Amino acid sequence: MGDILFLAHRVPFPPDRGDKIRAYHILRHLSARNRVHLLAFADDPADLMPGPGLSSLTGEQRVLWRGKRQAVAGVEALLTGRPVSVAAFGQRAARRAVKGMLSQHPIDTIYVFSSQMAQYVPADAPQRVIMDFVDVDSAKFAAYGAQGQGLHRWVMRREARLLAAHDQAVAARADASLFVSEEEAALFRTQSGAERVHAVGNGIDTGVFDPDAPFEHIAGNGMRIVFTGQMDYRPNVEGVIWFVEAILPQIRVRHPGLEVAIVGRKPTEAVIALARHDGVVVTGEVADVRPWLHAASVVVAPLKLARGVQNKVLEAMAMARPVVATSAAATGIDHGGTVELGDTAGGFAAAVNRILADPETAAEFGALARKRVIDHYSWGARLSALDAIVGLSHPVAPASPQMVAAA
Repeated sequence: MGDILFLAHRVPFPPDRGDKIRAYHILRHLSARNRVHLLAFADDPADLMPGPGLSSLTGEQRVLWRGKRQAVAGVEALLTGRPVSVAAFGQRAARRAVKGMLSQHPIDTIYVFSSQMAQYVPADAPQRVIMDFVDVDSAKFAAYGAQGQGLHRWVMRREARLLAAHDQAVAARADASLFVSEEEAALFRTQSGAERVHAVGNGIDTGVFDPDAPFEHIAGNGMRIVFTGQMDYRPNVEGVIWFVEAILPQIRVRHPGLEVAIVGRKPTEAVIALARHDGVVVTGEVADVRPWLHAASVVVAPLKLARGVQNKVLEAMAMARPVVATSAAATGIDHGGTVELGDTAGGFAAAVNRILADPETAAEFGALARKRVIDHYSWGARLSALDAIVGLSHPVAPASPQMVAAA
């Protein structure tokens, strides 16, 4: 087998947020078997020089700055009839770089991570194409369109329609289309009629996310509810606002002194404003999310809209913490009943209150959750399906890096 070209919409290092975590571990899995060349975009200046942690996994490595403003992408999308999320990643320099890499290396497989990057696969490319959609993003925009009004509703519905058509065309061209869960794969098959669709799930490094691993601990012995996530991501923003404004008051009736920690990078103004509520802390980016998870009496995932598999839930389970989530946030995770579910404000609050009122049972739930993750969610087991899809051999994979900042 020849070399692999890996196209990623975001530099897959450090693996400290959902999409980067999956991309990194897939890249690592592939590079242990074949030489992999990488082209990726950076939207954070720190990612322009990803360092030896990524260079050790790749042959040629090209990182391009993605500085196109959303307004410019919107105008381009309107003029060209493309989805905004595809236009936002359109760049001539990337096309030239891909062309050069394909001509300079014996590449016979192109691994495309996220459908925005499919525009860089030449129409006449003879290489095998593996398309990792991860989630059915068009369904997310359709949900936003159903909730919105006026211009926002029109924009979201347009994006859903055009992105669904784009993804259907990409899948027809690809030799295999991958999704993070069987639920997402089944939805895509139903919506697009596509064939050669596979589920390749996310894993978790239980040696890193281990309550007994060495890490700094957070002071305080009181009750603490913790939410982790990228805090400029709309479902996370909407989820924590719903939690603080609608769910938390019901919890405080029984537990008035508890603290809520919202942990994650790039909090929006709306998220920062939640710190005005008594006992609510918005941390911003942290170097290591594990201390916060370890200090949690309960970890919450109150997402009303969630696609794919929520790494935040797997991380909390691996850290042996009791978790309360909406059904949407728990979809795709075989938690074996170790995650409490709540889809209404009252139901969610009641689930949290049950855990807080019975620490002994909560600890038992946490221990069972960790065992569940160890038994079912190692990265090696989750990515073994790739070997047959891509046609790889099976060497021993390299060790994982210790990158555990908040997703």
